[in-house]
Amino acid sequence: MLKVAIIGTGAIAPSHIQGYKEFSESCEIVALCDIYPEKAEKAAREYDLNVNIYDDHQKLLASEDVDLVSVCTPPYTHAEISINSLDAGVHVIVEKPMASSLEECDAMNEAAKKSGKLLSVIAQNRFRTSMMKLKQVLDTELMGPIVHTQVDSFWWRGYSYYDLWWRGTWEKEGGGCTLNHAVHHIDILQWMKGMPSEITAVTSNTAHDNAEVEDISIAIGKYEDGSLAQITSSVVHHGEEQQLIFQGKNARVSAPWKVTASKSKENGFPEGDLELEEKLQKVYGELAEVEYEGHPGQIQDVLLAIQGKKELLVDGQQGRQTLELITAIYQAASLKGTVKLPLTEEGPFYTREGSLKNATYFFEKKNSVSNFSDTTITTGSDKN
Repeated sequence: MLKVAIIGTGAIAPSHIQGYKEFSESCEIVALCDIYPEKAEKAAREYDLNVNIYDDHQKLLASEDVDLVSVCTPPYTHAEISINSLDAGVHVIVEKPMASSLEECDAMNEAAKKSGKLLSVIAQNRFRTSMMKLKQVLDTELMGPIVHTQVDSFWWRGYSYYDLWWRGTWEKEGGGCTLNHAVHHIDILQWMKGMPSEITAVTSNTAHDNAEVEDISIAIGKYEDGSLAQITSSVVHHGEEQQLIFQGKNARVSAPWKVTASKSKENGFPEGDLELEEKLQKVYGELAEVEYEGHPGQIQDVLLAIQGKKELLVDGQQGRQTLELITAIYQAASLKGTVKLPLTEEGPFYTREGSLKNATYFFEKKNSVSNFSDTTITTGSDKN
């Protein structure tokens, strides 16, 4: 029976708690940790957990015999807590974004390598039926080479969203909607299509003058084969219609699922390729549903990997690649130029200090509250 601790009991922690409860035959939660211990105590009561409560992760690691921790704290703390846990011989699941800088990602991956323990970065949208099936359809290459990818990571957050004490600052949140909302779709992009060779981008803050960070960004990624990816990240879009569209030479497929195929008439104008559409639809329809979606799916993936039954789907290197793509967007937008990938250690945004120095600060953070009375969150998962 694997012993689990959850570090940070804010809005995302329930997703981890409920996920672990799905697999009570192979793991149990034995400890909760939060700098506000009353929040951890409240979570223990709400989820009927018989656990020890800590206000410092170092005390937890020194006192508890745990096999796995979930790091659910603000982004600027991810590297320190993950590295300390790995050094203590504990497997780690860390919430997105992986860290505040590529330098920290590299340190986390090095700690995982030295310890021999697993490091998995939350990318729960990979573990949704719609995404798993779309990935497998793309792998058939029936739609031909991908020539254009459209990523619409549309979210909406009210003005008070950035009043929470750690949000809306480069120092503690590490960025705005590109890092903390579109990270899911950007992860899916690099998982399904790979990393572009260059990025051009623009960021802005149009509706949240209580935050230093962006509330919208638009980026263009160019691949070595000449194909383009168009990435819009936003917390100003009402309706939150999120989608990923892959335009192949022969057909387009997307999440939410839609397939359209065209072939050329003699004069170059299109006509529907119903045969290819039916073939793609048949492939999609015959693919299996995912048994556990979202956080439970990723938690199951980690538990099976710890047991030696499979390889991690999302390890520290995958988490780093997603942050590298996001970092390139920030660098391109802040320094107003096209950025070549991969990024190097000499780059202006490689370190946390470099990011803080070079990032675009839109406004000063005006308000700060320790917590909201309503801690429910929306994940947009029903949009895909």
